[in-house]
Amino acid sequence: MIRKIVQIDEEKCNGCGECVPACAEGAIRIVNGKAVLSADNLCDGLGACLGECPQDAIHIIEREADEFNEEAVSHHLAESLSGTGKPAPANLHSSHGGCPGSRAMTLAPPPAAAAPEDTASQPSQLGQWPVQLHLVPTSAPYFQNADLLIAADCVPFAYAGFHRDFLAGKALVIGCPKLDDNNFYEEKLSELFRLSTIRSVTVLRMEVPCCGGIVMAARRAVAASGKNIPFNEVTIGINGEVKR
Repeated sequence: MIRKIVQIDEEKCNGCGECVPACAEGAIRIVNGKAVLSADNLCDGLGACLGECPQDAIHIIEREADEFNEEAVSHHLAESLSGTGKPAPANLHSSHGGCPGSRAMTLAPPPAAAAPEDTASQPSQLGQWPVQLHLVPTSAPYFQNADLLIAADCVPFAYAGFHRDFLAGKALVIGCPKLDDNNFYEEKLSELFRLSTIRSVTVLRMEVPCCGGIVMAARRAVAASGKNIPFNEVTIGINGEVKR
């Protein structure tokens, strides 16, 4: 059938990835440094991703294409959430359709024997206040000579050992690229890097595609600062495991 569908200009695309979280159907991914359409039937042709491309590489055209298929989208998003290319695990019950970052799911809790015996005795490793990226002053003294942890705000809830394994000894900022302006994040972090002596940056993100925005903002901010700051990215699964 002839219908409206996304077309990506490979020559213009620089692989920034900003279009990926903008696509609620997860139809766009980055392959070999370029954005590509995963399948015709995953694209609704409405163009929510158009305004997110700084290179003007994405347009809506009319051509012969498979019909948009919501069932295929639901299956595709479940595969994306599982991180395996296979259907999501049985303990991951999801609602139909929508962005994988905001789909309703029921997670099976771990067996009681696997839970820590005494979490109350584990001290907080938070060494500053505030922590929200909108609120932190970029010239705060706790950013001087600091190892900076940039965390998507769902991470501490998903990963039980957040304080022990990631936060200890680091300055912290948190945010959500799905709900906030990612351009603001980039500008705020760029200013923070210029004004402070950050020794290293670790970005903790969730595995859902829309969470990639906070990584992109951090990478661009480091580049804009003109400083050579070691950078590490860690992905947390929605079941609480470290993915990579």
